[in-house]
Amino acid sequence: MTVMAERALQTPQMSVREFERIAAFAAKETDDAVRLEFINGRIGVKKVADGDHDTIVVWLSKRCMQVRPDLDLYQGRGLRVEKYREGRARPDAVLVPEEHFAGHGEWADPSGVLLVLEVTSYDSDTDRRDRQEKPDAYGAAGIPFYLLIDRVACAVKLYSDPAPELGYGNCRTVPFGDTLVLPEPLGIELDTEKLKQYVD
Repeated sequence: MTVMAERALQTPQMSVREFERIAAFAAKETDDAVRLEFINGRIGVKKVADGDHDTIVVWLSKRCMQVRPDLDLYQGRGLRVEKYREGRARPDAVLVPEEHFAGHGEWADPSGVLLVLEVTSYDSDTDRRDRQEKPDAYGAAGIPFYLLIDRVACAVKLYSDPAPELGYGNCRTVPFGDTLVLPEPLGIELDTEKLKQYVD
């Protein structure tokens, strides 16, 4: 990579404050048809989810409620991420202690978040966004677990051991159909067989 290309990647498009104004305007004008994120100093557009995508989020919510009714799974919750909380992400779901986000604004600090969930879409920037940028951003923010349900690879990835400079130290991958245990303090076992139904 050339020095110019590297510098272009490191230079933010705008300030976080400017992004928040644009995101608020977009939310009002598009009736939530588009959700914006700000990671690595760049705006990203998150497409509206398809039915299978949403069904996977509901599937996880039911599993969590069965085992851990003391936890809440929020969908589309805005989080301040990356090392200095300079990024803004809207994970597909965020697992937190009950009523954790009461009183928070649109972009909440990730302190207290136990797990973030992303379900891959079939758009062109999924690889960069969900498999590269998000693990780095969520790990740098200190979120204990990042669960990626990858519909393209037909696999579930659990990232753990967040490190501020490195993202996550560990990643465990299981194919759809296998069982994945979300370790303590979560203690939730996921039988992923059903996820095979939600792949194109």
